[in-house]
Amino acid sequence: MRGRLGRECVYVPSCRFGLYAALRHWCPPGGRVLMSPVNDDVIFFVVLAAGLRPVQAPLKPSDASIDIDAVPTEVWGSLSAVLTTNLYGNPDPAPRLRARCDALGIPLFEDAAHAIGSEVGGRPVGAWGDASVFSLSKHVGAKAGGILSVADPGLREALEKTCDALLLPRRTTAELAYAVRPYAEAAVRGLRLRRAAWATMRLLGLMEREEIRMPLRPDELACAVAAAPDLGAHDPWVRVDMHDYRLGAGRFRLGRIGRRLDRLDGVLADCRAGTELLLSTRWAKPAGWPGPQSPPTGTAQPLFRVPLLVADREAAVRALARRGIVVGYLYDPPLDDYAGAAFTDLSPSPEGARWFARHALPVDPLRARAAIAALEESGARPAELPEGLVPSGG
Repeated sequence: MRGRLGRECVYVPSCRFGLYAALRHWCPPGGRVLMSPVNDDVIFFVVLAAGLRPVQAPLKPSDASIDIDAVPTEVWGSLSAVLTTNLYGNPDPAPRLRARCDALGIPLFEDAAHAIGSEVGGRPVGAWGDASVFSLSKHVGAKAGGILSVADPGLREALEKTCDALLLPRRTTAELAYAVRPYAEAAVRGLRLRRAAWATMRLLGLMEREEIRMPLRPDELACAVAAAPDLGAHDPWVRVDMHDYRLGAGRFRLGRIGRRLDRLDGVLADCRAGTELLLSTRWAKPAGWPGPQSPPTGTAQPLFRVPLLVADREAAVRALARRGIVVGYLYDPPLDDYAGAAFTDLSPSPEGARWFARHALPVDPLRARAAIAALEESGARPAELPEGLVPSGG
């Protein structure tokens, strides 16, 4: 990862753990962090755990990237930091955000969990921020681990010590569960024991959500926020779907991660090809969207998921399920609608985020052909952007 990014990196047990360490290092408690409302709720709780106030940004409805020009001047002046999302691997406008943060004298953090191979402004995503965090569970497929990358190489040792102090001792049972998980999942797939698989994953703490968003539990959350900064107080929310997010790693885990990283370039090439195919379909942009429907050949990012925009997402999800394609990584409703003004500053222009969150269908580019066939067969229609959200000239 140091070679890919051209900057110092620290191994961390998870992306969420690395982000917490970065926020605690750079931001004073009570600071305000601009972030995307179309994001995993775990990241929202990490910001709260660090003793910070999330500020929800307006988003462009076509790809859910931060709409810099729609952020009010007074909001910019109140911020302590900016956190990008790079949703599904589509880059946020990092060069402009970097310039704005430099002018304000505040740090830029890049959440690159979905964007390990994406580029923006001629540089890799993750090479723009004061710190950036990557997940090794996504493209890498290691189901564990993350990377915390820093622009200032002189900070590496201090951040490594911060992370070490936050780690919990590794547990033999956790390492054993990690070792056998791929074989158990393969057996379940082979025997088509889908219901048993879901039940087992819930028991292991690997899948805890009944709905897209986890239960907020506002009274308990208010108590945790009052104790912040405190990762332990927010553990019931931060650990969801990954109970070992702050456990030290054993040799077996690190070995598997290393082997998976060795194969990353091949995975990225396959993701790029699948992304290009999906972006050539009629669901790649909203109906009537101005400009080209797909990027020029050979320029697609290696997206982790390709957010197709469909009129009836529930029907599209069912159509993909009939082909054995599971749709995950949905972030609906947006975080400000989910959490409310008690826990976050609401977006000044929420319509773009709401529309995208309702219509985005994240498709695995490695299953591109099967997904296209399923959507064609089902007669899925592209989502139509309301007139008020179409950019000028459209």
